[in-house]
Amino acid sequence: MLLGLTMAKSWQVEMPSNIALIKYMGKKDVEKNIPTNASLSWTLNHLTTTAQLTMNTDGVDRWEPLPSDYPFQMSATGREKFLNHFLRIKDSFGVTDGFTIASGNNFPADCGIASSASSFAALTEVSCRAFAELSGKSVDVKTKANLSARGSGSSCRSFFNGLVQWSDDGVALMESELGSLSHMVVIVGGGSKKVSSSEAHKRVASSRLFQGRVQRCEARLQDVINFTKPLDWPRLFETVWAEFWDMHALFETSTPSFGYFSPGTIEVLNGVSEFWAKHGDGPVVTMDAGPNIHLLWREDQNDLSLQYYTEALQGRWTCLSNIEGIGFAKI
Repeated sequence: MLLGLTMAKSWQVEMPSNIALIKYMGKKDVEKNIPTNASLSWTLNHLTTTAQLTMNTDGVDRWEPLPSDYPFQMSATGREKFLNHFLRIKDSFGVTDGFTIASGNNFPADCGIASSASSFAALTEVSCRAFAELSGKSVDVKTKANLSARGSGSSCRSFFNGLVQWSDDGVALMESELGSLSHMVVIVGGGSKKVSSSEAHKRVASSRLFQGRVQRCEARLQDVINFTKPLDWPRLFETVWAEFWDMHALFETSTPSFGYFSPGTIEVLNGVSEFWAKHGDGPVVTMDAGPNIHLLWREDQNDLSLQYYTEALQGRWTCLSNIEGIGFAKI
């Protein structure tokens, strides 16, 4: 369908990232982006991608960086994947006009902070809003989330706020007693990853530890849900801690093997362990496919989180946070 607009019109949205507490790693169907196991995430509303869509008069689709806090140039492979997903969305609406997609983050991309989740969610949301307005064809949030998952699996979880599960049954918001968690991500490496997440999904199947991975994930996922109602914070910490180590062990035992840990990663993780041992309390800790460390804190831990930041991070590591008193430091 040619929309036939005589003047350029623009749409703009902002969508959040999310961090998986139970990871999906490996795919049952690469073409359809179907994961080997269910995953569970927490939405990070302060880490966002802004996407802008503008109609082109020449009928060609293109991507360009949007001026932002962390401007980046998408690789040729990344641009192709982004535009292919956009074409998928256009096809679902029967749209054939050309558009310019501009996007940018308020946090670093391609270093293990789940930028693909927010960027593909933003692309899907802005496209669906525009095409729904122009075509009169409405789309509900679950349809948009499932469509977004075709481009980036983790992006479907960014359409919901809180504890979110993605499984064969689709994506859904889960009930919990977590409240409004605070978040900080410790940046120990801001450069681009040598092994992309897409490549990691392919390699992990070669690890001997991949056998039994689905069963381990299913058990931990149910544990996490159970430990959030009623809230058992220490056991939640232990379960999420075991999960990200399990994932990174797959990387180190794949063929060929690879890894994301840096000396800074080990230093920060050791420091968190010592903090928990000293105080009998601390953050829930996880990592994505990258060297950087995500810390989640309860609402009643504000003083404790500031103490940890002052003792372990301030003046040494950059920390992106939504905690008052820490702020959103720039790398």
